[in-house]
Amino acid sequence: MKGEVNYLAGRLEQLRVQRSITNEAYLDAGAVQGAIEMIANMVDMGVPQIEVQDQLRQQLHRAQRLETKHPGLNWAVESGRAS
Repeated sequence: MKGEVNYLAGRLEQLRVQRSITNEAYLDAGAVQGAIEMIANMVDMGVPQIEVQDQLRQQLHRAQRLETKHPGLNWAVESGRAS
């Protein structure tokens, strides 16, 4: 999960600098990225799996709302992954 956090942070910054996403989308997505980092820390601390899964579900719903608010954001983030 730490790798995913690092990827998201770097990719969001890259998209912001390139002006491929708005500052608002960058800040909104950064909140999700921060929550994923918190979840990674929960895993490292040995928090029960059910709590981790609940947090992941919440972030999935949050990310879906974010895509509705900023259409194309998911594609922009995912298009930076190596094949």
